[in-house]
Amino acid sequence: MPGSPDFPAALREDGFCFVDADTMQAWLESDGALDDWAQFRASWNDLAPDRYLEKLGKQRRRRHAVFTLSRSGSRDEDIVREPHQPHYQSLAYNTLQGDIERWFEPILDPVAGSQSLQAILRHCQRLFGELAPGVRRWHAEVHQFRIEAQAEAPGQPTPEGMHRDGVDYVLVLLVDRENIARGTTSIHDMHGREIGEFTLTRPFDAALVDDARVFHGVTPVEAIDPALDSHRDVLVVTLRDADRAGRGNGVSPGTYSAAAGG
Repeated sequence: MPGSPDFPAALREDGFCFVDADTMQAWLESDGALDDWAQFRASWNDLAPDRYLEKLGKQRRRRHAVFTLSRSGSRDEDIVREPHQPHYQSLAYNTLQGDIERWFEPILDPVAGSQSLQAILRHCQRLFGELAPGVRRWHAEVHQFRIEAQAEAPGQPTPEGMHRDGVDYVLVLLVDRENIARGTTSIHDMHGREIGEFTLTRPFDAALVDDARVFHGVTPVEAIDPALDSHRDVLVVTLRDADRAGRGNGVSPGTYSAAAGG
């Protein structure tokens, strides 16, 4: 895998790592073409409001899809989009919206089948497969998120605060950032101690997270110029062992008491 330093080794050792844009883009291009990146990025202009958060007086736009990533000799058969289904987290992980089925608008077919998303999923399959060689199939949930900062109120990338997602691994990939200040990612260990901090500022900047070992959260974002539109667009891919018993959340919540969600 191209790039230095050894980010997978850092992920193994620390439970997280920040990957700079140049390295991440090179990684993705080693797994597929990104010729349609401009169209892929533009698809964030067509996300739907998160009606579940609206009920709590918060705002976020998103779309959602589920894929199965399998070990296979065929590049055409190892990434399969599953029928549209709800996003589910147990109350142990999501104290705001746990134990309910949340149906979000699906990721549009041209986006799901795009070269860019396929390269991202193939990279996740390869990277996390190397970290967990015993996993035969990954249940991968893909989320498009747009956080908008209003003149009267900052945007909340993680309104839940510090949290875990109840999966095995998480990729957070910055797609676009326009007229935005702050939005710093903080990583805490299982005892609540901060062990890392960084900000995704350039498209392709990314965070890799071992969800069983650390909590993560992002500070509110503010508009640099309140008179102009502002947004922070990210793609989040979560992976868990598809053969693990249980529904959606099979990893122990741990001992650090923090709001959770996603």
